[in-house]
Amino acid sequence: QVQLVESGGGLVQAGGSLRLSCAASGRTFSSYARGWFRQAPGKERDFVAAISVSGGGTRYTDSVKGRFTISRDNAKNTVALQMNSLKPEDTAVYYCAAASRRFFTMTITEYDYWGQGTQVTVSS
Repeated sequence: QVQLVESGGGLVQAGGSLRLSCAASGRTFSSYARGWFRQAPGKERDFVAAISVSGGGTRYTDSVKGRFTISRDNAKNTVALQMNSLKPEDTAVYYCAAASRRFFTMTITEYDYWGQGTQVTVSS
């Protein structure tokens, strides 16, 4: 059974940091592009960050540029999202995903596997 499991979410004050991690099991995702999305209450799931297979290509939504960093460790089959200078508007459930392609993508429908999500709450 293929699973993506996120961890590292929680409650943090504005200006603080969190590091999300996504562990994969059931198959290796070293040949998959990886991404992070988030969904706030009452809103659609939106793109946050993505990384290519090699790790050399990344893309971020404008609102997190300079604050968030996506990384991957293909040997450990994991992907991480370092989130700094958090703002209340970053509050959401964060999902990791995997897409069967080499280069990153921001398109939600191109992702084949999804985790269950981890809650991030940023207080003001």
